[in-house]
Amino acid sequence: MTLNYLDFEYSEDTQGIGVFDAMASTAPDQAAAVDAEIALVLDWASASFPDRRGPVGDGSDWDYDLQDTQEAGWRTVTLSISGTREFCAAFSLRFALESGP
Repeated sequence: MTLNYLDFEYSEDTQGIGVFDAMASTAPDQAAAVDAEIALVLDWASASFPDRRGPVGDGSDWDYDLQDTQEAGWRTVTLSISGTREFCAAFSLRFALESGP
């Protein structure tokens, strides 16, 4: 499955922790497609780095923050995924992202 709604941008802090940020703002009839992409990404991370989710600054390999708001008939979802260099490299490769480590 290719990502059609989530368009990730990569940044990295001075400690080498990478962050992929994506936002999708859609009409309610596209909610299921957006949710499927979120599930795909998080399922991949959980399967590829099992039992390694948690605060990356505390030694875990990856973590995420998901926000979902609705306003004026539009749904906006923001997904931020942080990770170690190893995680970020694998994430970039799996989802064929142009930005990444």
